[in-house]
Amino acid sequence: MQWTNITDLSQIDEIQKNKGYSLIFKHSTRCSVSMMAKRRFEMDWDALPEDTSLYFLDLISYRDISAQIAETFHVHHESPQILLIRDGECVLDASHGDISAEEAAQVINN
Repeated sequence: MQWTNITDLSQIDEIQKNKGYSLIFKHSTRCSVSMMAKRRFEMDWDALPEDTSLYFLDLISYRDISAQIAETFHVHHESPQILLIRDGECVLDASHGDISAEEAAQVINN
């Protein structure tokens, strides 16, 4: 699996219009907790179905995009944070130690 970097606001519209599941990982490059959560997530991401679209946001470099994601998907901003989007709606959001590829896979598979 591979991340698609979010670097443009127009990508939020693409994610919202995507049929199926997209997962956004909001990451702070200055935070050791965020780095640990990302590493743990990537170790387990094989649990996700292969057709899951994976998006990565460096929220330090793209604060405006991070704010737009929170507004678009009606979630409180956290860092680190994952948002699982299905048909334009956030069906799972988790932050810090609650970030789990296995939990995201469970939501997708049920």
